[in-house]
Amino acid sequence: MSTEHTFDVAAIEFIIAQRKTMPGALLPILHDIQSAVGFIPPSMVPAIADGLNLSRAEVHGVITYYHFFRQHPAGKHVVQICRAEACQARGCESLVDHAKELLGCDFHEITDDGKFSLEVVYCLGQCASGPAIQIDDDLYARVSNEKFNRLIQAKRGVQ
Repeated sequence: MSTEHTFDVAAIEFIIAQRKTMPGALLPILHDIQSAVGFIPPSMVPAIADGLNLSRAEVHGVITYYHFFRQHPAGKHVVQICRAEACQARGCESLVDHAKELLGCDFHEITDDGKFSLEVVYCLGQCASGPAIQIDDDLYARVSNEKFNRLIQAKRGVQ
């Protein structure tokens, strides 16, 4: 896949201008940019930093600290697997291995067909009923390898 990604610079500049005076503006700006273009383009970090009078390192540090933020476009469907302690105790590592094999990609990668991104997350709030995953905005609990297969097939349109 190409490392060149297109995005609407004007939309990002508008978001920065609109929110830069609010207290604690960095996180809302980052969320808005990711909602608008699907990721936080690394080339826009200087504009974000300048707009908020922060260093590029501070902005980059926040982007890389939070697993939610992406610096590259995601696949059509984002699959998040919880790897927090409660899900680990309920077998998420086996599910992680299975998901990587089924999708043919590792965490923070996109499948060859561009349909899925695989992401790690630490807690989806389903600690008593793990392993838990989220696909796009849909949360699933007690996810076995077989249930994972069915969910992915449904997103691919295969029943």
